[in-house]
Amino acid sequence: MDLGNIESLAYSVPELLLAVAVVAILMLDLFVKRKDVLGVIALFVIVLATLAAKAQGGGDQGWLFNRMVALDSFAVFFKVILGLASFGTIWMSLGSKELENEHPGEYYVLVLASTLGMFYMASATNLLMAYLALEFVSQTSYILSGFLRGNRRSSEAALKYLIYGGVASAAMVYGMSLLFGLTGSLDYTILGDQLSAAGGNGPIVFIAIALMLAGFGYKIAMVPFHMWAPDVYEGAPLPITAFLAVGSKAAGIALLVRFFYPGISEFNGDGTWTALEGVDWPSLMILASMATMTLGNLAALRQDNVKRLLAYSSVAHAGYMLMGFVVLSDDGLTAMLFYTVVYYLMNLGAFMVLLMVLNNSGREDLEGFRGLAWRGGALPAAAMAIFLFSLAGLPPFAGFIGKFYLFAAVVQEEMWLLAVVGGLNSVIALYYYARIVKAMYLENPVDGDPIMTSDLPNSILIGVMVTGTVVFGVYWAPVVEFAEQSIQFWGR
Repeated sequence: MDLGNIESLAYSVPELLLAVAVVAILMLDLFVKRKDVLGVIALFVIVLATLAAKAQGGGDQGWLFNRMVALDSFAVFFKVILGLASFGTIWMSLGSKELENEHPGEYYVLVLASTLGMFYMASATNLLMAYLALEFVSQTSYILSGFLRGNRRSSEAALKYLIYGGVASAAMVYGMSLLFGLTGSLDYTILGDQLSAAGGNGPIVFIAIALMLAGFGYKIAMVPFHMWAPDVYEGAPLPITAFLAVGSKAAGIALLVRFFYPGISEFNGDGTWTALEGVDWPSLMILASMATMTLGNLAALRQDNVKRLLAYSSVAHAGYMLMGFVVLSDDGLTAMLFYTVVYYLMNLGAFMVLLMVLNNSGREDLEGFRGLAWRGGALPAAAMAIFLFSLAGLPPFAGFIGKFYLFAAVVQEEMWLLAVVGGLNSVIALYYYARIVKAMYLENPVDGDPIMTSDLPNSILIGVMVTGTVVFGVYWAPVVEFAEQSIQFWGR
């Protein structure tokens, strides 16, 4: 189907729910005295939006809003992931001491608005829509990262994020303008057909794509567009750090895949894809993947601030995800989508344990984890160990299965160098993850270290994340099946 603006509204229930909630919470903020109620409303709305997005799976598919966005299985997959990321962020925010009395009405409006933009990033099939959605997410993210207005570190994070984001967006727009000049269209389908027919414009197209990668790569914290991530992750409120590490990265991955695969690559019909003739973007992305995982892991080795350590870890995991992106096959994309799910579980879980430590001790460095298992935090310490070992790719956790699928897709295409670099980086990563485990279990607390107090709401969600990380490490078939079914692009 190919629907106009009015007809498309019937297929935009998740987005409409978020848009209405943004306006409603803004109005309620003027009258409601108990501001925590606004967070509960935001949590309820994001649950409804996520369920509405999931309900679209298996139903009608097609173009909406005059081919600006697509409704297909791929969009549904990422809307569900993004909805879950927003849910986790709001849940964490309700129990965060950092955000107490920090204008909750405005805060939850910005989180929901950013989620709305991410939904459109996942479904954009037009360069104009992709740019508008990305910029909408970026603008709200700048504000959220600097939301602790009395905190100098938070303000610095927002300023750096704004500067890097502005430069990346400018480069991306210039690349888009080059593609528009070559093809006369911003629609992915028309653009891909025109570029395939042109043939002799390889160098210009390659330059345009490289410039666009500045915008896409900045969103997923891909080297060399990652410089903002450590400072922003460290300075932002912890729930927003988690939101950027999980939600923003997933939205960037969706944008990247939809442009490069059904946009400017040709599907061969046998589960494989062919890149544009004369435009060797897969080789460029192989180099980016290796550089991203290597720099992220090496930089994380020296970090004592756990937020900053997890920031560099997030950079490295973007490199792992790109392993599935570069193989030009549905198997690679399935591995990438599966890894996105398990990354959500283990990374968000790690940030939630860090939130508990921060709430209790006011610290976010390794010293705050010292002797955690022996000062009332046995369960959070055990959960953190599971998340970290899963991030490192150790069995029997979901992270191992995720990396297994990524490496299997790379080896199947005989990309030996990429596989070796990925394997070496997994070994390096184990060292800095083990440092946190060592601090929790092998270092004794000293006088003055605070005793962990109970935190039932966050403990419940951590328990859910632990369960998913363990269960999907031994029984992963349903998630893989969901990922396989989601490699369906409308119009390819």
